[in-house]
Amino acid sequence: MLVSGAAGQIAYSIVYRIASGEFLGKNQRIVLHLLDLPFQDKVLEGVQAELHDCAFPLLEDVICTSDLSVAFKDVNYNFLVGAKPRGPGMERADLLKDNGKIFVDVGKAINDNCARDAKTIVVGNPANTNALICQHYAPDLPAENFTAMTRLDHNRALTQLALKTGSKVTDIKQMAIWGNHSPTMYPDIRNTTVGGKAATDLVDAKWTNDEFTPRVQQRGAEIISLRKLSSAASAGNASIDHMRDWVLGSNEWQSIAFKTDGKLYGIPEGLMFSMPCTSSNGTYTPITGLNLDDEISQARIKKTTDELLGERKAVSHLM
Repeated sequence: MLVSGAAGQIAYSIVYRIASGEFLGKNQRIVLHLLDLPFQDKVLEGVQAELHDCAFPLLEDVICTSDLSVAFKDVNYNFLVGAKPRGPGMERADLLKDNGKIFVDVGKAINDNCARDAKTIVVGNPANTNALICQHYAPDLPAENFTAMTRLDHNRALTQLALKTGSKVTDIKQMAIWGNHSPTMYPDIRNTTVGGKAATDLVDAKWTNDEFTPRVQQRGAEIISLRKLSSAASAGNASIDHMRDWVLGSNEWQSIAFKTDGKLYGIPEGLMFSMPCTSSNGTYTPITGLNLDDEISQARIKKTTDELLGERKAVSHLM
């Protein structure tokens, strides 16, 4: 399996857990491909050395490279963590264009080198539109095999609701994240239960609108403010949660951003849009029949949809 941006902190939190069996279990041997830019070669060698020093029984080989054709050769699972970060004074449109160019090449490399059933999660931001570009340039693989991560937002929402209600995260069912992995995404508890009780009966609308929603939306910025670094560990954890449930299956609701076909909830075709799903036999299935007709839901869905449409327009020259 492939981890890009492998010299960075998110990847550092991922690779050891993958190698220990927390993704595919304790009976699946693993070959790790670590990809980063050429000037990071010594850092990759250091990560490789530490992986070797852990003596993981499941780890068969570690391949470090900056060559895309080597990195993606015969890979079954892609954790696309690497992306250009947003710098001081950089507009979101500039970030989209810069990262768009990166994911053009990554998509081509996946198309030309990966296993034909390879599954991909994009973690590097702006994740939804990066995933859209990547998928566009890998036409020989199923479009549904490209996803963007909103599981981090999902996990954040679970925990905030658990803290508020004095519950465990395992008591909470049917959480949903809609839209973009950005401050416009919509954490939706209208169908959520806590210990079998409706979440909306346990918390009031003021808390949901004024505290819960903005906190989940802005949690990444809050973490940076607190630790002066981005949320690497929780992002890495969420990426493994996402891929494990997708591959191994789960009847629990998961939030997954996937390419829309224009047939669900009025979302336009051709966006990487997060919705609640379940999974089985390596396939995720969106939850259908949910009511999004209330005024707040409509406004929030429109806001995040408009943002994704704007992002797609900003990179239209690449598509």
